[in-house]
Amino acid sequence: MSELIPRKEGSVVLVGVDLGLPHFDAELEELGLLAQTAGLEPVARLVCKRKAPDAALFVGKGKAEEIRELAEMHRASEIIFDQALSPAQQRNLERQLGVAVYDRTFLILEIFAQRARSHEGKLQVELARLQYLSTRLVRRWSHLERQRGGIGTRGGPGEAQIELDRRMIGESIKRTREKLAKVRRQRGTQRRQRERRDTFNISLVGYTNAGKSSLFNTMVKARAYAADQLFATLDTTTRHLFLGDASRKVSISDTVGFIRDLPHGLIDAFKATLQEAVDADLLLHVVDASNPHYPEQMAEVQSVLKEIGADAVPMILVFNKLDALESAQRPPQLADELIVDGVQVSRLFLSARSGEGVAALRSELARRSHSGPDVMTPEHDAELHGAAH
Repeated sequence: MSELIPRKEGSVVLVGVDLGLPHFDAELEELGLLAQTAGLEPVARLVCKRKAPDAALFVGKGKAEEIRELAEMHRASEIIFDQALSPAQQRNLERQLGVAVYDRTFLILEIFAQRARSHEGKLQVELARLQYLSTRLVRRWSHLERQRGGIGTRGGPGEAQIELDRRMIGESIKRTREKLAKVRRQRGTQRRQRERRDTFNISLVGYTNAGKSSLFNTMVKARAYAADQLFATLDTTTRHLFLGDASRKVSISDTVGFIRDLPHGLIDAFKATLQEAVDADLLLHVVDASNPHYPEQMAEVQSVLKEIGADAVPMILVFNKLDALESAQRPPQLADELIVDGVQVSRLFLSARSGEGVAALRSELARRSHSGPDVMTPEHDAELHGAAH
């Protein structure tokens, strides 16, 4: 029986259901990267096709049995679906499979919870997790820190327990929102101070692992965390940069990376972080030029920018990782233009790692920011590198 088979902790079976959507990842490559980023070990993958999700089990009874046998064979402790599951589907699958079942949304939330460092980032993640949990009332998540004790704490009436959970989660959401509102007011004050100084504001945006933080570090000689993994950095970091060609300073911010099917709860919770992009004078949309799926990734970023109201901000496309391209793949010129959502946008190819093309980007930034005031001298640059939120 499945409950007698010892499970290997952290080992997961990845499941993807092809519903005929254009962005389906048949290899489950991105889901596998997400699982590894969360510290899990994918031991098996299963892909199936359906015209529509099964209302009860998402995959249907026969395929659910196949997943159960695969999990038993590999001693997997968890199943992760590449699509969002309804609370009922998750509950039914766990009963059918005998192991914990999660979806892509939960996995992304877990990664964000592990990676958030700033007070604001932690609050934003906690709010998104609480909102996700409020629709499910699954009792195994320890981060709520509910104290147990006294008569009737175990095995009490189900309805009473659900009501207690619902009230506890509702109160936690209210407290977290209040704390987050206070932090956002503080950020608003800082933003207004920048506006009074009339600083030219630049925000780096792009798909996760496109190399935003590496480019940010190269531009301002900062030490923002950068790694070859998904969501290496979650908290917005801002530095000031001196552009010699324009003899002025600019403010440049590194923001959280986007990803396909980013949970809407996270978009709502991260409004303050993404506000840097909305309020920017210029966006640098960083693209991983070496990724064969970069057109789909670009489209996903554009979709999120539109959702948060940043799609009208002037933009430069920065095709990064030039050093990872084969010689036959290298563009004939490192600067051209591309049509994005019906708008002609400047595009620059560069490598944040080797530095090739970075000087051209600095020159373009100087040109774009040249019309504004706030002229300064190079001696201030060292001081400005230390300014951050």
